[in-house]
Amino acid sequence: MIPARVTDTAGRVIELRRLGVVEQLRLFKVLGPELSENRAYVGLARVAAAVAAVDGVPVPFPAGEAGIEAVLERLGEDGVEIVAAALMGPAVAQVLAEAGN
Repeated sequence: MIPARVTDTAGRVIELRRLGVVEQLRLFKVLGPELSENRAYVGLARVAAAVAAVDGVPVPFPAGEAGIEAVLERLGEDGVEIVAAALMGPAVAQVLAEAGN
């Protein structure tokens, strides 16, 4: 289970949404057939889609590539990192931390 919210190094509270099967299907539709095959892009798109709010300001589910990019730009590297770690779960995040990745 992912946490409901995380706090990045800048102190921003990032609220997360759980991506159900329908949301995942919508995300693949937004990405289209070519980008849906790009694992790195899909990973970052999932991070963007999982953000429900930043400091209480709602973030809509991305409706296109521009929406995905806007969320990622707003999060920055620190925000993306903390959200990605939350989505992976504590066990995977711990393994990566111990491995130095």
